[in-house]
Amino acid sequence: MFLYNLTLQRATGIVSAIHGNFSGTRLQEIVVSRGKTLDLLRHDPNTGKIYPILSVEVFGVIRAIMPFRLTGGSKDFIIVGSDSGRIVILEYIPAKNTFEKVHQETFGKSGCRRIVPGQFLAVDPKGRAVMVGAVEKQKLVYILNRDAQARLTISSPLEAHKSNTLVYHMVGVDVGFENPTFACLEIDYEESDSDHTGDAAQRTQQLLTYYELDLGLNHVVRKYSEQLEEHANFLISVPGGNDGPSGVLICSENYVTYKNLGDQPDIRCPIPRRRYDLDDPERGMIFVCSATHKTKSMFFFLAQTEQGDIFKITLETDEDMVTEIRLKYFDTVPVAVSMCVLKSGFLFLAAEFGNHNLYQIAHLGDDDGEPYFSSALPLEEGDTFLFAPRPLKNLVSVDEMDSLSPIMYTQIADLANEDTPQIYTLCGRGPRSSLRILRHGLEVSEMAVSELPGNPNAVWTVKKRTDDDYDSYIIVSFVNATLVLSIGETVEEVTDSGFLGTTPTISCSQLGDDALVQIYPDGIRHIRADKRVNEWKTPGKKNIVKCAVNQRQVVIALTGGELVYFEMDPTGQLNEYTERKEMSGDVVCMALGRVPTGEQRSRFLAVGLSDNTVRIISLDPTDCLSPLSMQALPAPPESLCIIEMGGSESKEETGEPGSQGGLYLNIGLQNGVLLRTVLDLVTGDLSDTRTRYIGSRAVKLFRISMQGSEAVLAMSSRTWLSYTYQSRFHLTPLSYESLEYASGFASEQCPEGIVAISTNTLRILALEKLGAVFNQVSWPLQYTPRKFVIHTESNHLVVLETDYNSYTEDTKKQRKQQMAEEMVEAAQQEDEQQLAAEMAAAFLNEDRSEVIFGAPKAGPGMWASIIRIINPITGETLDKISLEQNEAAHSIALVKFSSKPDEVFVIVGVSRDLVLNPRSLTGGFLYTYHLTNQGSKLELLHKTTVDNVPGAICAFQGRALIGVGRYLRVYDLGKKKLLRKCENKHVPNCIVSIHALGNRVMVADVQESFHFVRYKRQENQLIVFADDTNPRWITCSCQLDYTTVAGADKFGNISIIRLPTDVSDDVDEDPTGNKALWDRGLLSGASQKADIVASFHIGEVITSLQKATLIPGGSESLVYTTLSGAIGMLVPFTSHEDHDFFQHLEMYMRSEYPPLCGRDHLGFRSYYYPIKNVLDGDLCEMFNSLDISKQKSVAEELERTPSEVSKKLEDIRTRYAF
Repeated sequence: MFLYNLTLQRATGIVSAIHGNFSGTRLQEIVVSRGKTLDLLRHDPNTGKIYPILSVEVFGVIRAIMPFRLTGGSKDFIIVGSDSGRIVILEYIPAKNTFEKVHQETFGKSGCRRIVPGQFLAVDPKGRAVMVGAVEKQKLVYILNRDAQARLTISSPLEAHKSNTLVYHMVGVDVGFENPTFACLEIDYEESDSDHTGDAAQRTQQLLTYYELDLGLNHVVRKYSEQLEEHANFLISVPGGNDGPSGVLICSENYVTYKNLGDQPDIRCPIPRRRYDLDDPERGMIFVCSATHKTKSMFFFLAQTEQGDIFKITLETDEDMVTEIRLKYFDTVPVAVSMCVLKSGFLFLAAEFGNHNLYQIAHLGDDDGEPYFSSALPLEEGDTFLFAPRPLKNLVSVDEMDSLSPIMYTQIADLANEDTPQIYTLCGRGPRSSLRILRHGLEVSEMAVSELPGNPNAVWTVKKRTDDDYDSYIIVSFVNATLVLSIGETVEEVTDSGFLGTTPTISCSQLGDDALVQIYPDGIRHIRADKRVNEWKTPGKKNIVKCAVNQRQVVIALTGGELVYFEMDPTGQLNEYTERKEMSGDVVCMALGRVPTGEQRSRFLAVGLSDNTVRIISLDPTDCLSPLSMQALPAPPESLCIIEMGGSESKEETGEPGSQGGLYLNIGLQNGVLLRTVLDLVTGDLSDTRTRYIGSRAVKLFRISMQGSEAVLAMSSRTWLSYTYQSRFHLTPLSYESLEYASGFASEQCPEGIVAISTNTLRILALEKLGAVFNQVSWPLQYTPRKFVIHTESNHLVVLETDYNSYTEDTKKQRKQQMAEEMVEAAQQEDEQQLAAEMAAAFLNEDRSEVIFGAPKAGPGMWASIIRIINPITGETLDKISLEQNEAAHSIALVKFSSKPDEVFVIVGVSRDLVLNPRSLTGGFLYTYHLTNQGSKLELLHKTTVDNVPGAICAFQGRALIGVGRYLRVYDLGKKKLLRKCENKHVPNCIVSIHALGNRVMVADVQESFHFVRYKRQENQLIVFADDTNPRWITCSCQLDYTTVAGADKFGNISIIRLPTDVSDDVDEDPTGNKALWDRGLLSGASQKADIVASFHIGEVITSLQKATLIPGGSESLVYTTLSGAIGMLVPFTSHEDHDFFQHLEMYMRSEYPPLCGRDHLGFRSYYYPIKNVLDGDLCEMFNSLDISKQKSVAEELERTPSEVSKKLEDIRTRYAF
């Protein structure tokens, strides 16, 4: 079995984000690392939207990224610390839209190791040097400079190693143009390592160490080191030189401290806490991330606490000495991993979990009358300031980037009866978590819908002049009339447009600079700008049946297949070409391309005939109306569209030149198939046809404009959009009801819209999220969702939600009541008592939304869980059962017991008082619920006490198989509780998943991979007859067939395990019980071992695996989702020829396209186990983004043309997915 790995959606969670001028213009961009991909995002200050420009797989682990600019330069480079043992400097090339490697310097082994640098990066603020550090011991400094050609140069590394030292964080200190200095947070463990009592480890304090790079002597010295009182977690560099006092801010538990070299005293200020907080009062408070904003006259820092509150930090200075730190509560937003303050006054927030946000900084919060907290205010040791969180005031949310991260669990099913299955994912954490339903398609926003007097059959939009930005008229054609609507503030009917209203319209267009043309069955109406009208009438009894128009040409087909061609002369008059052309059959459809800039005419006319052919006819004056080429079709054509794709417009802001794209003829057939064929610009030949079945109705095609280039709207039973995005073709359905006719639409409110008709309504639509694979509907949940099961009769989901360190609703109410009573008790005098009573009442009535302010942290060992029945289509919660405080739900299954075969039971595995580290618990329960009322109500039947965590439950032959800790047990339904019927004690650690088929059971252990178990009915025994040879920390698994199982581990590997054909499951356990030492089995496990069929490293923790089909009529594949929000699939090859082709393509791609960060591709995909029988589609698909010359050389090695290679790549994708 050979598999091919395809990524459907790249990771959406962000590990770190940086900003800078990467394209060398005034525009600031954001570069985000998503673990193993690097994305460039651009922010449009006019619309406030943030959109991706480029996304690149690096086939390695990105551990740190930093922007970096040489002194006096105008362009930022990106320095990447990765697991390749190399430092890599990237430059963004706007003209090619790629990242290019400027330098790659090797310094150590590959892999994320303790002493190999790459984990930390720090850049000298003046851009002279960079320090790259490891978690332990090693630090290297590289000097960066420029040569005579102004190219970036890099020195050899200078060492600053110190053994027995662990590093927490490092920054470059801003010292102006003095020697570059780096500050590190370190801890020395030499003493505590040799002390066996553990006292030294308690006493050891952190160090703040300065390393100075002496540019004169060209080496690094450890300049200064001092011990810190609190345990710090990160440093913020303070602007220096002419901009500020220099030095660092140390963010530690409960305090923020300013330190600098010289006679500057330490200034420290406590981190303010929320007033009336339900959090555990013993818990320390830390800052988790920060952003610095610096202008010529001032600077400030935004720092965020782990509750999401942002504080604005400013330093008060007296000459060069800092006298106080001031903190001011700014706003509360989701907890972030990185914040970027852009020069345009926006704040980009890369959220730790959930959607990422872009805010506009509306106020700096200087003069709003709210108190500030200062280090100069007197406070007793151990006390802190209090503040009250409030909704957003200084920030305004302008855009949100959807992120599925973290995906906790997924199932694929068609619960909405749409033919195409939906992906149901449990996402997020705590009160911000959600159930998201993903459908393949583009999100459509409806701008307007209006009723029309009848059922129209076509719609067009026209401008009055060529150079107008926006359309002037919408023309709607009915069976016997034409309606003209003018577009202004509103859309209303006009009668003086010059269009003939008493006839249906076949087509209309803007002609020349300022004229319009209307084509109707009896003739052509040419309307000049001064409202003069020229008519051309059809000869005799003939009518116009089809036509094609553009800005300068009109071609019509009369009854009987006669073509008449008109071209506009310099005076703006339409002239008929002398000859007419008789076609060999009836004309079914026609198309003209747009007139290319700087040319008189489009050279090609495409005509579809009733004999199932498409012919290309020349419109060049030298051989006008002579046929050039022809293509036979498998079915009658319905519509044609010639379009230029793959070119790019010249962009003013980045100064990129435009590029010429290719011409494509799109053919829609009556059987629902869309063909895309390359039309040769010189000869008019047709080649390289791609086919795609898109729906059950005949396909109609319409040319519209998307992001400044042309795109095709294809309408069948669903509407699809064919467009280029980031230099790749996309054909994506719209998530919208079916439409009948459409045209592009441009107005002030909606510069790139679509006007369409559906039955008797006119709709104006806009597509914003181009490039997105899925659109999503989201339903909010209360706690972190863990698992769900689908009740197939009602299509409802039963969801488990469990949160650690959390209160249940009841406990929260009790805590609030208790705090309110304490407030009243604390007041002594009578006037105070009345005030306290009012405050207590206000506190009890205040309802802080946890979605905004986060849930209170209760402390270790505290759990809250609910079981919820939800209708995924409407999002309605039908039933909700809250478990008691400290009960955590872990597993769930739907079971039908043989004693009551008609009823469905839900069994939920619950642990009580579970502490994760060191692991302890007071017991567990199995709750048995009866699912009634057509799957919308849970009734508790009974609860069964067990002695460990019930980690997995599975229905099995009219009973339930339950993994309790490491014991595998069979339970049956009793009156008062579940009855234990059988057990097996041979699984080593803890059971995490169970699959059953027939008498065979596959059990996954948390650490020791899969165990294959046979259930013997006669003896009532569960016997382990085979297991796997490798340890695997299984996170999820999926049974593929009777002998094969796929599993994923927590290190990001997918493995497929299969039993060899000679394995027998008829194994007896030793009946005597005193088993001899020599027949104990093999490798201290079972006596038979399973084979590894395939193994592949994905690089992200995989949270679900499922065998499913994603498109109607597609083949089955193994779909996986990852913690960071990626969705991918492993698809089987159906022929040796395909496998052979892709194997060679992958081999050539490895040498032609080495990964961006210097990691070896084969090494990355074999991180933990050697890669076996899986080809990497992500690497193969990079073929489309190679240079044309490289594409040609790779294709020649494969004995193909580049277009054949990309067709193969597209085919394998569309056979299984999208």
